[in-house]
Amino acid sequence: MTQPDNAAIAIECRDVIKDFGSGNAKQRVLHGIDLDIPIGATTFLVGPSGCGKTTLISIIAGLLTATSGSVRILGQEITKMRGGRVVRFRANNLGFIFQQFNLLPSLNAVENAAVSLVVRGSTLASAKRQAGVLLDRLGMEKNKWKYPNQLSGGQQQRVAIARALVHNPRIVISDEPTASLDAETGHEVMELLREVASGVDRAVVVVTHDNRIFPFADYIATMSDGRIHTFQKNSTNLSPNEISTDQR
Repeated sequence: MTQPDNAAIAIECRDVIKDFGSGNAKQRVLHGIDLDIPIGATTFLVGPSGCGKTTLISIIAGLLTATSGSVRILGQEITKMRGGRVVRFRANNLGFIFQQFNLLPSLNAVENAAVSLVVRGSTLASAKRQAGVLLDRLGMEKNKWKYPNQLSGGQQQRVAIARALVHNPRIVISDEPTASLDAETGHEVMELLREVASGVDRAVVVVTHDNRIFPFADYIATMSDGRIHTFQKNSTNLSPNEISTDQR
């Protein structure tokens, strides 16, 4: 079992297996994942492309169904939830930052960022106010009324990040959150994610290849060939504030 020492657990994966296809075409992508993600920390999941990282976090977020095994989030087994129940659980507890952004083309940046709040029952006006404040913090003051096709990749990524954080989720799961960002903006985004992780009963999981942001990790889990191989406290000696622009 791969777990932190003496830490309360936010996410508990037990023997998680995921197959795609069937019969002779069946491919096993996850091979019995055991992993505990601690509360109050930022955990990085790292490893080569194609090793199953995105599949694993998609199962944790309830976006994919495991072939077998269980995932408990904040004490609730999400792998047993179906339909509206899992949608409500995600809306109330999870923020997911997609690598491909998944913005709605017919909505401007503020409206896209406000979606998570509207789903939870906020009025559109209130949701847009809160989303606007967060977009301002992410450097989108001059672009928050633009539509996705008017934004650069980095700007779209900031909108996706705002959408994931605006409803103040207890768990944030992020797939390459800094991939399209310059060093300074990536640093600001990771500061935001660390703020989330430091809250009561909260945690952040980050899938990344970006070694510029490794000092922001409290724990690092390494993965290859559909298996977790190591889980350890981050041994990077630098604190996030000690990362120079060149290092980032």
